Amino acid sequence: MNNYRHELRMQRIYTNKQKEDTIKSKSITNTESNEAIQMASSSIKLTETQPTEFIVNEAETAPKKVKKWVVQQNEMLPIWLRDNEFIINGHRPPLPSVKDCIKSVCSIHSETGNIWTHLLGCVAFIILALYFLIGAKDGTNLQEKIIFSFFFGGAILCLGLSCIFHTFICHSPTASKIFCKLDYAGITTLIIGSFIPYVYYCFYCRLEPKIIYISMICIFGLAAIIVSMLDKFSQTAFRPVRAGVFLAMGLSGCLPAFHLMYTDGFNVLVNQMSFIPLVIMALLYIVGALIYGFRIPEKYFPGRFDLLFQSHQLFHICVVCAAFTHYYGIHNLAHLRLLEEKC
Repeated sequence: MNNYRHELRMQRIYTNKQKEDTIKSKSITNTESNEAIQMASSSIKLTETQPTEFIVNEAETAPKKVKKWVVQQNEMLPIWLRDNEFIINGHRPPLPSVKDCIKSVCSIHSETGNIWTHLLGCVAFIILALYFLIGAKDGTNLQEKIIFSFFFGGAILCLGLSCIFHTFICHSPTASKIFCKLDYAGITTLIIGSFIPYVYYCFYCRLEPKIIYISMICIFGLAAIIVSMLDKFSQTAFRPVRAGVFLAMGLSGCLPAFHLMYTDGFNVLVNQMSFIPLVIMALLYIVGALIYGFRIPEKYFPGRFDLLFQSHQLFHICVVCAAFTHYYGIHNLAHLRLLEEKC
């Protein structure tokens, strides 16, 4: 009996001890849970505040960071930046930063050749003009320098505005439209500037035809500039029209040549009027305009001329070569007139 009571007492003690241990473990678990909840809530607060601060900092420093652009395919460009569907790859994306547009001049893309062909030509004519107007020691008088200044001014404006247009064409739709108009106005100034010295020296002692032909080209040029300023004229769909207008204006320079051939004879025209350089210049302009208008060769080999030897680059090369050819012709013509002709 005593043994039974002793065992019962020990069993109660053991049971009470188990209950106490259970209560302690629960309290410890609750404490750990509370700590875990507090840590989780604090971490949530941190994760909530950190991204907000990060976004704010990024927004504040965004203008100071330059995003590196990569060339794109034609189909990825916005509509206003698509000009030639046969140039598949290598296009600059829209660059709404003047600084980025200028920096892209030294990058490789579909406009690199267009920029540099006329940039180098513009620099060459600036050097040539400075030498002729300032550095030459051949005794050229002021009147002759003024006449040649029309040509130099037209060439420099044409090539310079073309270079600027191809540099900033990707800036924005507004910039592209404005510089496109100025580009065609520059072409007009080159045609007028080329025409004036040739007519002046061909009709050196004949005042009336000189005034008539110079006035004619100035009127045609003014009309072409007005047409160039129209928004509709700058659209891609009017590419053949643009080429045709300037081709017709350039060919109007043949009228003085036909006049001289009628009055003085073909031999005088060829031997004394620098007719051969004039023909070469006209052929270069015609070939360049046809290449540009029909988009040769990329039209027949899409994607193969994305960077080099595309139609616009070939057109630029023809323009530069034609301008230098014309300078050679009018320089020889002026030299001949000043030596032999006395009015």
